[in-house]
Amino acid sequence: MTAQSSNQEVALGMPQLPAPDYPAEVRARLETDAKDVISRYPDSRSALLPLLHLVQSEEGFVSRTGIRFCAEVLELTTAEVTAVATFYSMYRRRPSGDYQVGVCTNTLCAVMGGDAIFADLKEHLGVGDSGTTDDGLVTLEHIECNAACDFAPVVMVNWEFFDNQTPESARGLVDDLRAGRPVAPTRGAPLCTFKETARILAGFPDERPGAVAATGGAGPASLAGLRLAKGEGPARVVAPRGESTESGQSAENAEDTTPAAPGSTGDAEDAEEGK
Repeated sequence: MTAQSSNQEVALGMPQLPAPDYPAEVRARLETDAKDVISRYPDSRSALLPLLHLVQSEEGFVSRTGIRFCAEVLELTTAEVTAVATFYSMYRRRPSGDYQVGVCTNTLCAVMGGDAIFADLKEHLGVGDSGTTDDGLVTLEHIECNAACDFAPVVMVNWEFFDNQTPESARGLVDDLRAGRPVAPTRGAPLCTFKETARILAGFPDERPGAVAATGGAGPASLAGLRLAKGEGPARVVAPRGESTESGQSAENAEDTTPAAPGSTGDAEDAEEGK
């Protein structure tokens, strides 16, 4: 049965063949893991999200078999499980690569070069959006904001950060992944395959030696706002890179001379001095 004929049968209300089950040994192993996950929640249906990650760690995507398994162990309908699996973008509905390479093309990353990186990788890999290379190793996709705008443009591999990328560095990254060469994220945990990532997201420990060691924390760009909020440095005039402010200072060296807004800390200090 083709996907088109299957969809036509669904539209006409015709019955579909039931989803196949896992082999007995796989089913037994998944049931043991599922009981562990379900035991962490007061209501079993609350375990659906991690269980979808669990079945995804088995096949690399959420198949009809995985949906059937989740429905049976949680006593839900397959429609209820499917509604959740199709809502969240971290669940794949078709086979994909060992490495999900996502290029942020949201506003800031796009203007900083994300669009150029995505276009370059599509040509370099010979795939379109959500396409997988012939060797089955890399799936390329454009993704929305990764909450890492201070390191734009950002590429993610299996949800690990690769910051301040260029078309050249991104090409080198996917080439290393396909060649099996070691690749280290800019920060966070060491990189692992998509299936391994899915099992960790299901709530199971990463048992690789040294996996708990992070490769780096927040960088200067992330911490600048925190320092300013704590009063540890002067505010800066926001101006385009390389341009001068009205006072003739560069954007990197100019202090903000904007008068304090009413109710600001500056007004409170002036009032205190006038007492």
